[in-house]
Amino acid sequence: MASAQFSSPRSSVATATMAVPGNSGGVRGGCSFGRANIFPRKYHDAGLRVRNVATRLPETEVLPETELSPEKGVGCGGKLAAWTSIRQERWEGELVVQGEIPSWLNGTYLRNGPGMWNIGDYNFRHLFDGYATLVRLHFHDGRLTAGHRQIQSDAYKAAIKNKKLCYREFSEAPKPDNFLSYVGELASLLSGASLTDNANTGVVKLGDGRVVCLTETIKGSIVIDPETLETKGKFEYSDSLGGLIHSAHPIVTETEFWTLLPDLVKPGYLVVRMEPGSNERKVVGRVNCRGGPAPGWVHSFPVTEHYVVVPEMPLRYCAQNLLRAEPTPLYKFEWHPLSKAFMHVMCKASGKIVASVEVPLYVTFHFINAYEEQDKDGRVTAIIADCCEHNANATILDKLRLQNLRSFSGEDVLPDARVGRFTIPLDGSPYGTLDAALDPDEHGRGMDMCSINPANLGKPYRYAYACGANRPCNFPNTLTKLDLMKKKAKTWFEEGAVPSEPYFVARPGATEEDDGVVISMISDKNGEGYALLLEGRTFEEIARGKFPYGLPYGLHGCWVPKK
Repeated sequence: MASAQFSSPRSSVATATMAVPGNSGGVRGGCSFGRANIFPRKYHDAGLRVRNVATRLPETEVLPETELSPEKGVGCGGKLAAWTSIRQERWEGELVVQGEIPSWLNGTYLRNGPGMWNIGDYNFRHLFDGYATLVRLHFHDGRLTAGHRQIQSDAYKAAIKNKKLCYREFSEAPKPDNFLSYVGELASLLSGASLTDNANTGVVKLGDGRVVCLTETIKGSIVIDPETLETKGKFEYSDSLGGLIHSAHPIVTETEFWTLLPDLVKPGYLVVRMEPGSNERKVVGRVNCRGGPAPGWVHSFPVTEHYVVVPEMPLRYCAQNLLRAEPTPLYKFEWHPLSKAFMHVMCKASGKIVASVEVPLYVTFHFINAYEEQDKDGRVTAIIADCCEHNANATILDKLRLQNLRSFSGEDVLPDARVGRFTIPLDGSPYGTLDAALDPDEHGRGMDMCSINPANLGKPYRYAYACGANRPCNFPNTLTKLDLMKKKAKTWFEEGAVPSEPYFVARPGATEEDDGVVISMISDKNGEGYALLLEGRTFEEIARGKFPYGLPYGLHGCWVPKK
């Protein structure tokens, strides 16, 4: 691994100025390519045109029955709002737009993520514990309206009603009143009754148009209205597969829905598929784990045109840790390096396993994409699978404690990460390889929260968009465009800001892979925030819309095109 420090040119820092009536100040800032070349903003001197500016910022109006209380001892003044609870349960309004939104961008970007990390004076421990906050950006004819709303899961409603934790979250468990209630809570855990339905991880649009928010518990699949953000109810699976957990990131297209169901009793994974318009999952095949004592964590997985890739990490589920009232450093998991790491490949059509190879140890939350490598005669010889890989360092989980995120002292504490590229041979070889797809210093040795042009899902691709690092930092703090052919990276960076996942939306009719825009939401160093649009090809800022107040950090999103 390269060890040189990443240096992002300071001229790439964008200011947080905001255009209002009577103020035509332009957006400053830009991006850097690799570690040397700078692409200056063509409008630095002339300023950006400001169009579709609302007469004033929408007022912060409390719409629900109660305003949410901030964490005890955690304020927004002069601090990132990224790690603080949402101010109120819901809000909506039109944003002031500085710059110009492309006229072709018509539709809704939805972002899901944890947004409320406290119940009264009780503060949660971990980023992944927070109750889900859904944010909506609606683009129409160059205008931008926004809103946010809490997902009305049973876990959230019970916490608000009882003013205490009532379900098990990622690192939190309800506090029993006595021994009998503790025994009862354990029984509820084994049955799944006490597991959370807090759908705070992702949001997907199914092939039939339904929009579902997800987490790793199967009961945490919740249907929402993409226009109002209203919680419509649970997504109830109509099959008899049962199970308590699944991958938080299914593969969803207009024609396919794939997911993995880990089997904690007989370590392995069911590979299942669901037709558009259906709630019935059908088993395509099963992968038995080669290591033990439990399945590896499968937060996400990739597919190609003809195959499903099933990862088996040495970071494995742990039944003992699931039963604990207090978290361990690895929470629901254990690190088992001696159990080794594997990658399995299953044929979509037959359910047969066509490859199962040992690979170097790895830790990943998110796979980027996969595709089939062919020889000159068109025969598939290998599967290439890319992921955001944390150098087999499982401590990244504990770095996401809220206390760590809120107490950055200037030290460089973010563990290194890279674009990990697996090569899985299909010739019967027992081993695969894992290498860096490009020099990690290109993206500051930080790498997570990725997206691609969805037209290239499962196919050869050149570009990916992710969050990288400008060090020193304690969390990914840049937006990065990866050119996997030239092995270079372009970077957007603003001093002191935390960007969320960059989501690529292709221009209708585009023929080039990077012809589109990248959407992100930014939490700035002053406690405020804004929606950001970058041009896909140049990776330069083209527009931003300021929120009336800073929003919590969010995880994953989806695009709902205009009907």
